[in-house]
Amino acid sequence: MKQLPDLDTFAKILIAKGFNGSFQTAVAYPGKLKESITEYMEACNNGKERYNRDGNFLLTTYLQWSGDDNPSIVCDFWVRQENDGFDIKKMEITCKDRYGQLLKKSELKNLSISSIPTLKEAIAQVSVFSQQKLSSQKRGFRM
Repeated sequence: MKQLPDLDTFAKILIAKGFNGSFQTAVAYPGKLKESITEYMEACNNGKERYNRDGNFLLTTYLQWSGDDNPSIVCDFWVRQENDGFDIKKMEITCKDRYGQLLKKSELKNLSISSIPTLKEAIAQVSVFSQQKLSSQKRGFRM
């Protein structure tokens, strides 16, 4: 069986792939990646939170945010914890408009920490604007 990376290595790999923003672990515990997971683990050890039966937890971050009036892209990671190692099981990337309506969604399954896409690749999977090509011709009347 493959050795899973510890929390420090896990965080370094995700940051190297561009995921260096703020996170939420298990729909709480906001902060940078390592701090968020550490707070969650401490809460589980103190009895404030319960570990999931299968050892998985949800890690959420914004990939793109430009205010409440613009579309945003959110990424949910399903993280598997085994002993002291961490790995990514599944990744769900969603693009929503300013009202919270789903514009586009991408789900990646059977992943590992080394096979997840970079931040730019993840954004490109759900970006609505990359599919629209603007015309290079000037439109209007010529005289």
